[in-house]
This record gives sequence, structure tokens and C-alpha cells, in this order.
Amino acid sequence: MKRLVCVSNRISLPRKSAAPGGLAVGILSALKRTGGLWFGWGGETCEGEPGEPDIHIREGVTYATIELRKHEFELYYNGYSNDVLWPLFHYFSKGMRYSNEQREAYENVNRIFAQRLLPLLQPRDLIWAHDYHLIPLGRRLRELGVQQPLGFFLHIPFPNIEMLRVLPCYAELLRDLTSYDVVGFQTQNDLRSFHSGIEHLFGADALRSDGRIRIGDRLIRAEVFPIGIDVGAVEAEAIDASATEVVRRMTDSLMGRSLMMGVDRLDYSKGLVERFSAYQQFLETHPENLGRITYLQIAPLSRTDVRAYAEIRQALEQAAGRTNGRFADTDWTPIRYLNRNFPHATLMGFIRAAKVGLVTPLRDGMNLVAKEFVAAQDPADPGVLILSSLAGAARELTSALLVNPYDVRGVSHAMQAALSMPLNERRERHADMMKVLRRNDIAAWTRRFMEALEQAQVADSRVRAITSVKHTAI
Repeated sequence: MKRLVCVSNRISLPRKSAAPGGLAVGILSALKRTGGLWFGWGGETCEGEPGEPDIHIREGVTYATIELRKHEFELYYNGYSNDVLWPLFHYFSKGMRYSNEQREAYENVNRIFAQRLLPLLQPRDLIWAHDYHLIPLGRRLRELGVQQPLGFFLHIPFPNIEMLRVLPCYAELLRDLTSYDVVGFQTQNDLRSFHSGIEHLFGADALRSDGRIRIGDRLIRAEVFPIGIDVGAVEAEAIDASATEVVRRMTDSLMGRSLMMGVDRLDYSKGLVERFSAYQQFLETHPENLGRITYLQIAPLSRTDVRAYAEIRQALEQAAGRTNGRFADTDWTPIRYLNRNFPHATLMGFIRAAKVGLVTPLRDGMNLVAKEFVAAQDPADPGVLILSSLAGAARELTSALLVNPYDVRGVSHAMQAALSMPLNERRERHADMMKVLRRNDIAAWTRRFMEALEQAQVADSRVRAITSVKHTAI
């Protein structure tokens, strides 16, 4: 069996007290089957040149973590990754702050990743890199002579060429992606955007009729692999957490009111300001709900040292204050807004108690919270998911109430529709979405990508052999 090597920006060693997150569940399952290796930054910075990886083995999986230079990490992560690529890929070009210094740090960190990973590789490895932090890693590994199959999966959206061209080095980014044998995206829209870039840079002939991409003597497989969740684990967590003290205290505090809930990392792409505005309009236009509904928004702080995130936090605090100041009563607070983390199981217990789930990002690669909301519900009395049509999950969860997150009036109407939806309709919508979740769960995602990576390497080898024969004949 070929060994899987996963590479991601950040990895954490598993702890007995903490369950792995959604992505880690799928990756760990595949790594355990192959006795695999997970490589990435361990969360520590240093002043000088990073040393050799720290190696730890847990349940047959090898974890290799490295340090990064403090100054370089800031430029690579908070700078180029999250001040350039993140806003650009989410179509927020005004938020992009490009500098050559940041790009050089991004390139250098990817070089360090490749150099430290190289000695750990084995001849039959399948290498799978994750997300926008590591786009150049494939090229860096090829430069070091790596011939093993290389795969890359982008967890966030991929922009159309007309947006991508805002980036001064967009051509280099596209070329870097062609260093991989398999490039995976969340949705067909993302794949089409990638094709638009390939056609712009390499010409229409690079796009083959079978969907593959031909660059010189290389054959690249670019496809859609929608990431899923561990449905059974979420169901079990939600049921078990419902009986815990923290969840019971939350539900008791509602005093019989319906719960509307959102769980989002604090980020301008999540549409929280627009969502708060929609909730205020909902209270204005449907005053019969005053005192009968509580909106709980959990938004853990993220990237607090990036300017845009401090601004979004201030805007949300002001919005929540305005709504509560206008509508609150002595025994009722319309919005409960919390900037803190909760254990995943606790969140699933909260979500199970919600009558309405609000997942309204301005743009999102997939959004696993939408899928977790569905899986966590009680099938006998499920809540209703309000989902942004601009999230990748909307391509699968078509039985949700789909909304345009910029349409404040439309979202407020959806809130009322969700609260008044009959039980039979809620059950039908929930059952339809559960079928999709089970078909495209996290295990299916990892299996499909690994199969594509193995098959792509075989196809690429055949192309190389044919090309070599042609050149010899000439």
C-alpha cells in the first residue's frame, strides 16, 4: 500500500481531551490506513534558521512539525496568505495589500517546507498539499527532484481570471498549480475559474476534451472534490452534548424562546455585518417575534493582528449594541454575541437546539458548519438551514432556504419563513440534505482524491513515455 503524506500550513498533535476537527477526521482516517505522515508548522516561531522537524508517532501516524522564523512567518501568514490571497480568492480585491516583501517570505516558507519534507519522503509516497498557503510547494518539491505523485486541494474559492489578474504574479501562481498531478476544488464554479486562468495563460489547446489539462509533456487532472463531514460523529456528538450541563443551561436560559444560531470564525467573508442587519430588519418587519426569538452568534476571534479583523469586530459589537439597545426588554436580549471558543461537541449540542441555522457568508469555499447544522438536527423535529447561495455548500444542500447574503430584506424574510415552516416540510428538507451528506461524507472525499492521485500518476507516466518515444523517433 502506498503511504499518504499530507502537508498543511498548521498541524497540532492529537490530544486525548480534544476531538479532531472536520478536516483532521478525514485526513487522519486516510493516514492511519497507510501509516502516513502529516507534515506542517507546529505553531512555534524562532529567531534563526528553522531546525529539523520534530517527529512524533501517534496511533501509527507520524507527525513532523517545524518552526518558522518569527519575522518571516508574519509576512508569509498574516501578510501574503491572509492580506493578499485570502481577500483576492474571496473576491474582496479592495482588501488586498500586496508587497514584494510578503511574497518573498511566502516563497521562502514554501521552500523551507519542501527542504525539510524531502528527507522524510519514501519512493512510493502519495503527497497531498492543502490550501492557499502552500500553492508553490509542488514546484519547490519538483525543483528538488521529487517524482512522487503530488496533489493539491484548495479549501477556499478560486477566482476567475479577470479577478486573479489583479495579483501582480498571477501567472506564476497558475504555473505553480500545474506542478501538481491533481488539483482539487470545492465546486464546479471554482474549477471553471481555474480553467479560465489556464486558457488565458496557456491557450485553449491546454484544455483537453476529457477535462484534463495538458502542459508540455505533463497531464494534470483538475476536478471537483466537495469536502464533507463525519456525519455519524456529528450526530452522536449532538445527541450526547444535549444532555450536558452547559447545553442544558443554555437551553434553560431561553425560557421557551426559539433559538436562531450562527457559528462563524470572525472574518469579513462570513457576512456577519449583513446578517446582523437582516436580523434587525426581521424584528422590525415581524414584531410578533419580539420576545419570542433569541439569536445566538458565536464568532471566535481570528487573525486579531490583521487590521481588517479588528474593524469587523468593532462593527459587529456596534451592530449588536444597536439592536439590543432598541429592542431588548428587562427579561430578553435579542442578540447574544460571543467572541469565544467552545468545544466542538458543545457547539453541536447548541446547534441541535436551534430552530434556525444562519450560514450566510458573502463567499465561501464550502462551509462545513452548514453541513454540521443539518447533521446535528433531530430528524423528528429538525431546524431549518438558511444558507448563502454564495457558499460552496449551496451546490449540494439545495433543500436549504437559499439566500443572497447582501439582500438584507430577503434574509429577513427567510428568517420568518424558517420559523413558520410546517413540520412535514422541515422533515422533507432535512431528509433530502442528509442523503447528500451521507453520499459525500469526509471518508468519500479522502478516498476520491487519493484514487484520483493514483490514477493521474499512471496517466501522466503514459504521456511521458509516449512523448519520449516521439522525441526518440524524431
